[in-house]
Amino acid sequence: MSRSTSSDDRAFAATDRRLFLKRGLQLGGAVLLGAPLLAACGDSDSSSASSGSSSGSKSFGELTLRLSWIKNVEFAGSYIADSKGYYTDEGFSKVTLIGGGPSATPMETDVVTKKALIAISAPDITGAAVAKGAPLKIIGAQYQKNPFCIMSMSKNPIAKPEDMYGKKIGVQAGNESVWAAYIKATGLDESKITKVPVQFDPLPLTQGTVDGWFSFVTNEPNTLRLKGFKVSTMLLADTGYPLVSETYCVRQDTIDNKRDLLKAFLRAEIKGWKASIADPALGARLAAETYGKGLGLTTKEQTLESADESKLLVSAGTKKNGLFTITPELVEENIKTLKYGGLDITAAKLFDLSIIDEIYKENPSLV
Repeated sequence: MSRSTSSDDRAFAATDRRLFLKRGLQLGGAVLLGAPLLAACGDSDSSSASSGSSSGSKSFGELTLRLSWIKNVEFAGSYIADSKGYYTDEGFSKVTLIGGGPSATPMETDVVTKKALIAISAPDITGAAVAKGAPLKIIGAQYQKNPFCIMSMSKNPIAKPEDMYGKKIGVQAGNESVWAAYIKATGLDESKITKVPVQFDPLPLTQGTVDGWFSFVTNEPNTLRLKGFKVSTMLLADTGYPLVSETYCVRQDTIDNKRDLLKAFLRAEIKGWKASIADPALGARLAAETYGKGLGLTTKEQTLESADESKLLVSAGTKKNGLFTITPELVEENIKTLKYGGLDITAAKLFDLSIIDEIYKENPSLV
């Protein structure tokens, strides 16, 4: 979930992104309650690949993928799949990538109303929509670990949760709910930590105003490193808050009626992301020079983010089972983590990993 918008404000846009996601949880539910009725009317996207998936042919027509944020390196695998013709090889005449942003509608709304067939999202957001009646499922996860972290200066590192005791931690308003859930999940004594309300610019950390900074491991740390600061990071996912991210969200009827299409799409994505992991600069160049051209992105910074993304994409589980798979143990950990944030949902209601599992059974060489 790297959050870059312009050459001057890349790091600070990250928290804008998180605030946007939380607003999506608040506003998206209301929109989604009425969305199934709208979706029942259908639209041009709904029939683009129906013949391909039912007949098993490789003619799926056009597909629309809704991205969770602006077109930065976060979606490197999709850029590579598009530019190298992986989507075309799988039977798509065209794949349209719809960028997100602060003014965009929630990702789940675009899927429910069929503006997009597939969206990149996160378990807490999709789960909140499902809890309000949206007919959605997660069919795979790019990030095996969520990118939330506590950033600190290397000369005074925070390496484990208890290291925050007696220290000041900068937490943005948009991250309050995640912070509260993390405190519950880890069993930390919050009275021993001074939580400081902060804005988006991590400058207070470099000045010593705070000792830790709530951020995304892919974003603010790299921005400060490029400015010459030595920083350390502690991933929440490694210290009691396991939650996958950058998940593929689809309608239940798409799973039921367009299974071959979803398999074709995911195969292309797997190939694109494997290429990105092998060469982080490849997707970074595509983001800065092509897909995100005009956003003020730089290949140097995007390459750093891409390399950090790869660490989130690859785990012991994916090395064994393939990219986007989620082990049963990790699924259960996600469900438990969501409960800390107030979302009580079952794995069966939120996840359907049968498609991604079938892909690797049918194509073991993709692992």
